[in-house]
Amino acid sequence: MTLHQIIADINAVVWGPLTLCLLVGTGIYLTLRLKLIQMVRLPMAMGLLFKSDGGKGDLSPFAALCTALSATIGTGNIVGVATAIKIGGPGALFWMWLAALFGMATKYAECLLAVKYRTTDNEGRIAGGPMYYIEKGLGLSWLAKIFAVFGVGVAFFGIGTFAQVNAISDAMTIAFHVPTWVTAVVLTLLVAAVTLGGVKRIASVAQKVVPTMAIAYVLACVWILAHFTDQIIPAFELVIHSAFTPVSAAGGFLGATVAQAIQIGIARGVFSNESGLGSAPIAAAAAKTNEPVEQGLVNMTGTFFDTIIICTMTGLVLIITGVWNGDTAGAAMTSAAFSMGSSAMIGQYVVTISLVCFAFTTILGWNYYGERCWHYLTSGRAKGAYQWIFIGLIAVGSFIKLDLIWLLADTVNGLMAIPNLIAIIGLRKVIVSETVDYFIRYKLANLAAKA
Repeated sequence: MTLHQIIADINAVVWGPLTLCLLVGTGIYLTLRLKLIQMVRLPMAMGLLFKSDGGKGDLSPFAALCTALSATIGTGNIVGVATAIKIGGPGALFWMWLAALFGMATKYAECLLAVKYRTTDNEGRIAGGPMYYIEKGLGLSWLAKIFAVFGVGVAFFGIGTFAQVNAISDAMTIAFHVPTWVTAVVLTLLVAAVTLGGVKRIASVAQKVVPTMAIAYVLACVWILAHFTDQIIPAFELVIHSAFTPVSAAGGFLGATVAQAIQIGIARGVFSNESGLGSAPIAAAAAKTNEPVEQGLVNMTGTFFDTIIICTMTGLVLIITGVWNGDTAGAAMTSAAFSMGSSAMIGQYVVTISLVCFAFTTILGWNYYGERCWHYLTSGRAKGAYQWIFIGLIAVGSFIKLDLIWLLADTVNGLMAIPNLIAIIGLRKVIVSETVDYFIRYKLANLAAKA
């Protein structure tokens, strides 16, 4: 049995029905228990984005969100959406929406816990995330260590390095004919320059690049959709219809069952917005706030921006232009869609530049996540070893085969989610009581202000 087959078998179990049901089921439970908080409190969450209450922490709430988004908005928004629709048909987009809707409640809960149970490490830095609320909240230090090991694994072998580096290398070669070794050298130097500066430098870059590129990419999608305004409503109808009806083979599309649409839609949605994986809480813990609920609300918007906005835009462009049932796949499929509404060169450049920027910031975000997990496991020892291993993996990532990369990334992501979801479920009463207490105080403060 080959290494590829072994990892494929493990991946099939990790991302099987049990894990997907656990992810979505946790989101559904929290949605109901917290009284639709992701919908009712979304306007309030948006208003909190730029608030700074002067609480303890290393980053502003917005900087913490951007750091989390830097790791979240990546190849999943371009390649992941294309892959989901290519395999599961347009209906996969509907299941991505559903996963994101319930995932917002999960993201809220895990980031609330991150702030509540955070601490200060031996270097005087704020330390938090699933490993800390698993240890301090559940009292299960062994499970916290398992999460941290998987967190380092994702940083080294999952979303953090190979998948992003390979995507950047391929994009630069296809669009600008840059040799792979040149991309590898430049990318390694850039990553080293930013990550060796610590979380504040990573956050500084994320605050500038993430909002700028996200807005630019969405505007580019709007520009394409403006050429097909009469097809927007039919596209939504096709998405909803295909979510519950098998899609027949057409052109280069091989056909898809409803089960395929559900599985690939939820899996790609989770891969894109990372709700329930336990990654975003690590950044949320560093926010300058004294209110766990407020940071939970702020980070909840990350899933909204990532999937409901950016992934939807990508999906609509793919469906409306008709490339989803063509012969292309992945980034090439998205590039072909953009070329339908503009020149081929402009379409290719938009996708390439967006992909490169998104993937680069994902590398930065996951460097921080992995470093925090490494710090938890080693109590701050051998910090330099982590950074140089990470940088070394960036250097070789361009030369590893793509199919094994995505398989390995999917597997370690799923393994990371399981202990985090166990913690969220185990601490559900804490989540609810913190939420109820905050909104009682919030309501009384508003009444007092009006009096």
